[in-house]
Amino acid sequence: MSVMRAQVLETAGSPLVSRQRPVPVPGPGQVLIEVAACGVCRTDLHLRDAELPAIPYPVIPGHEIVGRIRSCGPGVHDFEAGARVGVAWLGSSCGQCEACQAGSENLCSRARFTGYQIDGGYATETVADARYVFRLPDGYSDAEAAPLLCAGLIGFRCLGFCGPARRLGLYGFGAAAHLVIQLARFEERTVFAFTRPGDRAGQEFARSLGAAWAGGSDESPPTPLDAAILFAPVGSLVPRALAAVRPGGIVVLGGIHMSDLPGFPYALIWGERRLQSVAHLTRADARAFLARAPQVPIRTQVQTYPLEGANQALEDLRTGRIRGAAVLVMSRADTGGTKPVS
Repeated sequence: MSVMRAQVLETAGSPLVSRQRPVPVPGPGQVLIEVAACGVCRTDLHLRDAELPAIPYPVIPGHEIVGRIRSCGPGVHDFEAGARVGVAWLGSSCGQCEACQAGSENLCSRARFTGYQIDGGYATETVADARYVFRLPDGYSDAEAAPLLCAGLIGFRCLGFCGPARRLGLYGFGAAAHLVIQLARFEERTVFAFTRPGDRAGQEFARSLGAAWAGGSDESPPTPLDAAILFAPVGSLVPRALAAVRPGGIVVLGGIHMSDLPGFPYALIWGERRLQSVAHLTRADARAFLARAPQVPIRTQVQTYPLEGANQALEDLRTGRIRGAAVLVMSRADTGGTKPVS
């Protein structure tokens, strides 16, 4: 029996544990993927911290999966063995409900998510529904492509809700922001970056990617914003972002989980300011963004870890020690260091 290595979340709030499991067999409509790299997302932290509902322990996290198809189950005709593919957060949807029929499969009440209800990519192999698997653009290594599959996708969807906003604020300058700023600058938007207070290195990183201004999240921008995106899962930042946008502006909340919003004066949202949450993503988002990324081109900066370093990667993400995105690589030889795309 073939076995795979995996990092498994077995109980609420506990560290991941190394396990060997049988290599899964792809069923009808599924593909077996040999995982090369998997991005480490803040949602994985929410999963580990039991901040998401009804976690089906034990579960293998990871939803920014890059790998190659090893075999296809019955009924799969769009992929072949050896194809390089990516798997994102949305793992399946019913296709029949009102939301799915309206093109909003991200709002499907029966949707299931990779690395949450479906075992994910913190493993050397995984299976996925072939309908939710994507071919990846050339020009990115496996580790470099991984952040596109969530950090890139959620940033892309958030930016879409900002409409034609010319002055854009980004609160929380991590994996998603370091990608969406590149698209925003390509579209000739002016970007204002907000980091943890005192994070001078993070502010310099933002400026190096084209931010016109960078400061702490406790500061005010030098000019009113047309829109702001919150990637930091900190509810207390919502009033600050509302205060920073002009009348008629929008504040987009990009996280799957956020600490409670505090009470705030009605004056902060008056003037037709809007709050917009973003829930998950759609396959249409993925196809559009993966086609757009090499046109910019969007470049990812990654810090790689071995599969067995998943707990360290999560802790580095929690404490803000990552510049760009953290990525697990499955080959024991291909690990270590911060590697920007040239």
